[in-house]
Amino acid sequence: MAVPADLKFTKSHEWVRVDGDTATVGLADFAQSELGDITYLELPEVGDSITAKDPLGVVESVKAASDIYAPVSGEVVERNEAAIDKPELVNQDPFGDAWLIKVRLSDTAQLDDLLDTDAYNALLDSNA
Repeated sequence: MAVPADLKFTKSHEWVRVDGDTATVGLADFAQSELGDITYLELPEVGDSITAKDPLGVVESVKAASDIYAPVSGEVVERNEAAIDKPELVNQDPFGDAWLIKVRLSDTAQLDDLLDTDAYNALLDSNA
C-alpha cells in the first residue's frame, strides 16, 4: 500500500494528517500488517488530553497487544466510534476510514519532530 504524501509519521508507525489546528491520528499500514487481524481498540474519550510520545490507547490483534503512542499533544475532540465497533477497519483502510482520533493541537511545533513521507519510507526500507 502506498504511503499518502500528506501525512506525517512516528517511528512507532502512527500517522498524522493536519487540518488547521486539528490533527487526525491513525495507525500506519505497516503497523496493522505486523499486528495481523485487529480485534480490539481502546481509545481515549473526547475531552481527554494526550501527550506526545505517551501511550494514548491500546490495539489488540490475534498476535499481540500493543500501545498506540501519541504523535502530538492536545485535547481529543473526536474518536472514531466506527473503528472501535469494527476494529478490523484498521486492517482494511488504515489511512482512510480507520483513523483513530482527532486532536486539537496544543503545540504545532511538535509536527516538526515527525517524519515526512520520504523519511518514513526510508525507515520502512531500512526495516525490510
